[in-house]
Amino acid sequence: MQIYILRHGIAEAGKPGHPDSERSLTSEGREKLRRVLKRARDGGCEPSLILSSPYRRVLETADEATAALDYRGKIVRTHALEPESSPYMVWDEIRSRPDESAVLLCSHEPLVSSLVAFLLGSPALLVEMKKAAVVRVDCVRLKPDPDGILKWMLTPAVAGDR
Repeated sequence: MQIYILRHGIAEAGKPGHPDSERSLTSEGREKLRRVLKRARDGGCEPSLILSSPYRRVLETADEATAALDYRGKIVRTHALEPESSPYMVWDEIRSRPDESAVLLCSHEPLVSSLVAFLLGSPALLVEMKKAAVVRVDCVRLKPDPDGILKWMLTPAVAGDR
């Protein structure tokens, strides 16, 4: 299975009295996402399923991915991709969908960087996931402990953002 981990784009600053879960993407955040997602598409990213945190900025990120990657399915919201979740919860979510060939996970830090390390079988690995960055990890078998292979990482800078 191809697993794509996408961190949400730049979001508006938090406002007193407004929940963090309601923050939206900025126009700059959307533009950087589009550049990264275009490169990901050029690199063969064709998800058969998109899973997303239910937070607004992440759902907006998943919407951008849907458009950029010509995804025809439904975005599935899951609490496993909320910021306070754990890589184990995400892995259980992935393993519950063994018939998918390529899953795009849209989420937050610090979950996305720890998830990449976890999928690579090295939880102590330090991974810097910039906003709008996407990583591809391939897992041949969905066993209890992942043994993924890092295929590539795209950041806004690599995708042409200066």
